[in-house]
Amino acid sequence: MTPEHRKPSLPANAAGSGGPTTPEESTIVSAPAPPRADCIADSAGGLTFDLDAPASGPGAGEPGHWTAALVLRRRGDDESEEVRLPLAPDGEGRLRAVLPSTVALPEGRWDVYAAFAGAEPRRLVPGLADLRSLVDRRPGPSTSPLAVRIPYATKHGNLSLRSWLRAPHAEAGDLHPDAAGLTAHGRLYRVADPAAWLTGAVVEARCRRAPDLVVTAPVTQEKRAEEDAAEDGQDFSFTLDYALLAAEWRGGLDVWDLWLCPADGSAPARLARLLDDVADKQQIFAYPALPVDAEYAPAQAGPYYTGDNDLAVRIEERPPVAG
Repeated sequence: MTPEHRKPSLPANAAGSGGPTTPEESTIVSAPAPPRADCIADSAGGLTFDLDAPASGPGAGEPGHWTAALVLRRRGDDESEEVRLPLAPDGEGRLRAVLPSTVALPEGRWDVYAAFAGAEPRRLVPGLADLRSLVDRRPGPSTSPLAVRIPYATKHGNLSLRSWLRAPHAEAGDLHPDAAGLTAHGRLYRVADPAAWLTGAVVEARCRRAPDLVVTAPVTQEKRAEEDAAEDGQDFSFTLDYALLAAEWRGGLDVWDLWLCPADGSAPARLARLLDDVADKQQIFAYPALPVDAEYAPAQAGPYYTGDNDLAVRIEERPPVAG
């Protein structure tokens, strides 16, 4: 990139003075703009990344003279964990990398980089995102883990991915909270026989403060409309009584995580909302906290989505009435 040269500003009283000009000029070199990646999602959980080939610096030149990779680095304790995907010319002067749904990407947040010709990887920023296939996604029948990847912009404007990998998976649907409790609907995925799995199943609310505290709610199986008969057997609903949760509350904040548990004691499914294009549900799907009777003190209860988009219920002290 051509450096940008700029003369320093003169004091107001020096303008038009006819005095000698200062021979020194300050030089400002603009940092190259970070590479921008467009994303396309498919209904199976795969992602395609398209970006411009570098015009200068490492990797510039004919496609045969450079190597390039899209690098995914997982945040957390082991930041050395990464996945590298080849960036290849797409025939239109751009580079393309593909993350298929069959490539296992452990749950978490993954920062996205581009590496050219062995140079240090550079963060990518989001370009255009076509995530239409993620809206109201309905995975097909399978017992393999459900792969969900949603690209998003970080608070610093960089490109990252939120990844989930779950089997079985209980997708939370419509939530109907009221003063008595929470009535919720959902759909079960990634089990061989959903109808049999749901027979006798319960929802367990597990208290984070005391793991031994568990409150259960029976599950009701629901029938699909005739046009969706092929998916019949996956749908369920339940009602969780807030009074049962409030009876264990002793002040402060209690969070109860919700799990769908089969009668045979096999692996449960965490209730979550994953099958759409929203990476962080907390700010989008907000529900009121409603007054609930509690022996300890006036309390309130309400559902919410955690930072991992899992469904939970919180019990906390009711704020005093103003006035």
